[in-house]
Amino acid sequence: MRVGIIGAGIGGLCTAVGMQVAGHEVVVFEKAEELRPVGSGLSVFANGLRALDSLGLGEAFRSITSTRAGALRAGQRRPDGRWLATIPADAVRELRIVHRADLHRILVDALAPGTIRLGTEVRPPDALGRLTTASGSERFDLVVAADGIRSRVRASWPGDPGIRYSGYSTWRGITDGPVDLLGAAGETWGRGLRFGLAPLVDDRVYWFAVASMPADSTIDDEFAAVVERFGGWHDPIPAIIAATSPDTVFRLDINDLAGPLPTFRRDNCVLLGDAAHAMTPDLGQGGGQAMEDAATLVALVRTEPDLDAALERYDRLRRARTQPIARRARMLGSVAQSSGRLSAALRDAVFRMTPAGATARQVRSVQEWDPPTAA
Repeated sequence: MRVGIIGAGIGGLCTAVGMQVAGHEVVVFEKAEELRPVGSGLSVFANGLRALDSLGLGEAFRSITSTRAGALRAGQRRPDGRWLATIPADAVRELRIVHRADLHRILVDALAPGTIRLGTEVRPPDALGRLTTASGSERFDLVVAADGIRSRVRASWPGDPGIRYSGYSTWRGITDGPVDLLGAAGETWGRGLRFGLAPLVDDRVYWFAVASMPADSTIDDEFAAVVERFGGWHDPIPAIIAATSPDTVFRLDINDLAGPLPTFRRDNCVLLGDAAHAMTPDLGQGGGQAMEDAATLVALVRTEPDLDAALERYDRLRRARTQPIARRARMLGSVAQSSGRLSAALRDAVFRMTPAGATARQVRSVQEWDPPTAA
């Protein structure tokens, strides 16, 4: 079977690896002239690890990550360092943090040479699976649209809800060298502000800083804006910021889909990753859900005797799995970004009073997933 994949992000590349291992002919179309992963760090929980294992990528992934993130005390703190809530260690024991560039490298290395066609933009497929580029048209038995939150394929379908701004923007960075995390990771919540941190495999620190602001805000000095907002928060936040080269810090507005899609499938084309279910990063599941998409699609194509039945089941399974998670992520982000004095105080009180067991159940529930088996 010929498989055409639009987009060389995490979801597209995971799908390409899985399909090639299964013996299919795969072509990945990427409009960028070179692969430059957007973002810095990525959280991968137990469900993402199971997806990568299913695709044959688990061993390579574990080689570029460590279990240290899951061994640290984690949860939510106040800017003065006092804990609001702690996540029980066994609920995040398998959590791993990876540099996106490292993840992209192992995915590309797992593909046959020539699989990815860089600098190639394609039009949305027709009903016969034809993909058209500047150099001509090719027909594929299966087309996977993994072309991101602003997917041209999704936009060409009826029922596309478009995207919406969450109300907050996020700076991201990685320290130049190791920083002592003082035994803890997780997030710190202020009023309309958040700061998160996690260790990479080499003890550098991936961090993000969140601030509520109008969409498309212009800031002359992004690094100075981070220092101004977070430089006086509890240790080791000031040290983490100081250990980061200012010119490596960047900021992105956080968007998600404005509503659930009625379908992830049209003819022999399926949506995958952010193209299907772009969500805010508040549950740390964006990458993991794209990995699940890829593992699900590969498993169904392998086990279902009929491609049409496989794509129908993919659509049903993935909408049922991802759309509730997207709603939960947006809700959590809205609560976490509470900016009023009273609303932030109420948020903090609720988190302080929530039993640790209830928190653990919520965290585990998102990670409860296994690849599908034959119907």
